[in-house]
Parts: sequence; C-alpha cells; structure tokens
Amino acid sequence: MGSKTPNDHRRGPNVDSSAQAAIASVNPQKPAAASGLLHGALEGQDEDGEGDDDEEDIGADLKTGDQPTNKGKKKKRKSNRKKKKSLGGQQTVPPRVALANLFNEKQYPEGEIVEYATRCDNLQRTTAEEIRHLSVVDNMNDEYLNDYRKAAEVHRQVRQHVQTITKPGISMTQLVQEIETGVRALTGHQGLETGDSLKAGLGFPIGLCLNNVGAHWTPNPGAKEVILQNDDVLKVDFGVHVNGRIVDSAFTVAFNPVYDNLLTAVKAATNTGLKEAGIDARIDHISAEVQEVMESYEVELNGKTIPVKAIRNITGHNILRYKIHGDKQVPFIKTSTNQRMEEGDVFAIETFGSTGKAYLRDDIGVYGYGRNEHANTAGLHHASAKSLLKTIDQNFGTLVFARRQLEHIGVKNYHLGMRSLVSNGIVDCYAPLVDVAGSYVAQFEHTILLRPNCKEVISRGDDY
Repeated sequence: MGSKTPNDHRRGPNVDSSAQAAIASVNPQKPAAASGLLHGALEGQDEDGEGDDDEEDIGADLKTGDQPTNKGKKKKRKSNRKKKKSLGGQQTVPPRVALANLFNEKQYPEGEIVEYATRCDNLQRTTAEEIRHLSVVDNMNDEYLNDYRKAAEVHRQVRQHVQTITKPGISMTQLVQEIETGVRALTGHQGLETGDSLKAGLGFPIGLCLNNVGAHWTPNPGAKEVILQNDDVLKVDFGVHVNGRIVDSAFTVAFNPVYDNLLTAVKAATNTGLKEAGIDARIDHISAEVQEVMESYEVELNGKTIPVKAIRNITGHNILRYKIHGDKQVPFIKTSTNQRMEEGDVFAIETFGSTGKAYLRDDIGVYGYGRNEHANTAGLHHASAKSLLKTIDQNFGTLVFARRQLEHIGVKNYHLGMRSLVSNGIVDCYAPLVDVAGSYVAQFEHTILLRPNCKEVISRGDDY
C-alpha cells in the first residue's frame, strides 16, 4: 500500500507514536513484543520463487553479477531443513482451511533469506538510534517472526488462488470477496466478534486498481460494478496481519503483451530496492538505484515509444505494529536525505511505474478510513458518530478499513456518523490516486524484515 509524500497528502495519525491501545486490547498480558505462476501476466520474465532450493529464479536480481554487489547475497537453504507441513492436511481450492490446521506446531515457512554481504559503512550508530531500536530488535523473537511468517503464508496462498481466477470478465467485487474470504478463513478469524479483526485479518482495504488508477481504489457496496477487460492493467495490493504485524505485498496483472515491458520494469525496480535494502542502507541511494533501473525501460503503445517513468509522489514505507505507514519513506526517484534503514525495521519495498505523467492526484470516491488516534473527541456530539467511533476503536484500532469491512460486522446507516468523524478530524478519509487518463500504472511490492544477521523477504513466493 503506497504512502503518498507528506507535502502532498494529509498524513493522518502521528506516525511516531505506537498503537498501544489496539495491542493491549488484543493481548493485554504480553508486551508488544508458495507457488502459483501468474499465467499471461509476466510473459518473457524470469519468475521469482520462494527459495527452498531454487537457485536460478528466486530474486534473480538479488544474485546477478551486473547488479551492485555490496548489498545482498542469497543464502542457500539447508537441505535438511525441518518440513513445516506435517499434520497430513491439504489446502482446498479455493483456500479455506485455516493454516493452524495445516502446519505442525503452528510453525510457518520463513521467507527468502538474504545474507548481508558486507558490513555497513555506518558502523558507529548514535546512542539515540540504539535506544530507539533496542526494544524493536529484542522483540524479534520466535512469536514475532512466526506472526509475520503466518501472515505471509496466508498472503501467498490467497493470491495464488486469485491469480488463477483473474481473467477478463471477472468483476472487481468477486475478486475482492475471494481475497477477503480467503484471508479470514486462513487466519482463522472471521472478524464477526468484537475485537476479532484486531487479532488477525486484513491489514488494510484491498486495492484493485485498473490502468491509470495508481493506488487506493476498492469496490464499495452499492457502487457500479467494474468488469476486468482484456486490455486492462490490474494492480492487486492487499495486506494480511497477525497480531498487528502486517505483511504488505502487491502484483500486477496484464493480458495484452504490449504491457510486458511496463511490468518487467517495475518488477526489476522492486527487486533492486529489495537488494539494496539493509541495515544502515541510505534511502537516497536505494531511491536512485530504483529509478535508474525502472527508467531504463520503454513501452510501445499505439505505435509510439513511451519511456517508463517512476511515479514521483508515492513511496515505499516502513510498517509499524497496527500501522501500515510508518515515519520512513522510500521514494522511487532520486532524492536528498540522510535517513537510513535501521536494524529491526520492517519495510514495504514497492515501486510504481507509469506511462503517463508519473504524478498521482486524488480522484473522486472513497478507498478507506483510518482512525486518527491523537484527535480530540471532546467536541463530538452526534450519538451516531460516538457509536461508530466506539465500533472503529474496538474492531480496527489504527488499521485502515473499507466500507465493506464495516458492513461485514453488521454496521448499518453509518454514513452520517462517518461524515461527522471525518469533518472533526477524528477519522481520515483516503481517496483513490490516479495518473492522467489513458496512461497505465504497474506495481510490485514485498515486505522485508531487517533482522540482525540477515534480511528476510517475508512475502516472497514462486509467483514474484
């Protein structure tokens, strides 16, 4: 889920703070501590795998010699690694069996492990940085990793099924229902009981963005149905969380081969970002490398050669517990900043490429809502708004949510109360983001954990 640059967008909740209320409501006794090749979408590309023993295609950009060599090298998995599936069960099609019933001792597959090839140039960290991240690193325990790995496995299994049914003629509502139903079934949390959605489920509203719509569009109840066409470029962006630990990953589908270079450019740029990411990695360096790779591609549309351009005003971002957007951003264009990635960080490494102006603006409509936890609620007088706010706090906390999710838990006649919450700055409203009409935007994204001794591309799969 892309983060719009702060000078162009209301950031909403103070990203420096924690989601302690949501965490406490879920677990008050504890401190905060894949296959399925996408047919027809990426023709002509090397497909990336999750990486048990596949040395030739997982994160190919992470290994090739013509890429910068000082950031990462793939670690070959041990052949005697303990098998995770041992309960004898099999996943259904579509996937509806909770992962807890499929994995022995509820231990879930790790992501792609990439060793840090060299020591970072910033060996002398400041005391403030060490103190700030000491608790984060200390909390990278087995429970922390298993939560992320479970969320990632849910994402992989759900998206693999979605890739098999994503064909011209399917409606966006059907796609979003398949994703939502799969996530709820595999996490084992339907979200119908108060607070259940805070234990596990959707990390943010499902994005199904067509053509020039870059990000933040989802089908809303009662809206005109949108049907996928053969010449469409569809971006599928969704998140899964377990105990507030969000895995954010996205891919692009196109059936017409004229868009192959666009998808190839963006996928290569995202893999470059994954390769360059690491402890003490400079964000300005990552951004420059990403832009150079993406903008080396061209697309021929209607007899015209069009350069692929990195979108300028949306970025990758770090992820906090129960908050999809943290305080760090990773632009896709060359930038000037001294900010670095740090040990213990969790990042959504994503890139967007466009054949248009490569600048996104707010469009009409509503994508989702997010609670501003620091807003003053003293002036809130409408009973409907107060009741709705209580429901939001109990079921979503600081997670961004869509109208469909409200209706899923039985909330009715919420529009007046929501308008009051938005007008009082208590809830932020997010609009779709679009490039110029007639342009095409592609996106690829993975979540990465910067562990002390390696980085883990937690959402990596056989598909991308």
